[in-house]
Amino acid sequence: MFITRECDYAIRIVRALANTEKKSVNVICEEEHVPVYFAYKILKKLERAKLVSSIRGAVGGYQLAKDLKKVTLYDVISSVDAELILNACLKDGFQCPKNPNETCCKVHVELDRIQDNLVNMLHEKTMDQLC
Repeated sequence: MFITRECDYAIRIVRALANTEKKSVNVICEEEHVPVYFAYKILKKLERAKLVSSIRGAVGGYQLAKDLKKVTLYDVISSVDAELILNACLKDGFQCPKNPNETCCKVHVELDRIQDNLVNMLHEKTMDQLC
């Protein structure tokens, strides 16, 4: 798992909405330097994850759907990148060419440990703490 540009933009979008007021996509993009074409795609994913809600119409926009004290960094990142994997070898069913008998090498074991720590840390940090 790498923090993709899309993840970075999602975090910025949530940060832009932190003051709980409704904002238009253009205002969010201007405040957080997010390209508009990315923002719509990301907002749709954040909405599907029930982190933001949209208000339709001429005076519409987006606002937070949850209290930021209950939204973790993991929630935001996983809403746009469903697969949080540090390395391909950690995927279920991965066949390592170096270890075809399904025993894990020391690198795999260490990456797995790091992955677990990273996921736990992302779960611990709320967006309220970051905003």
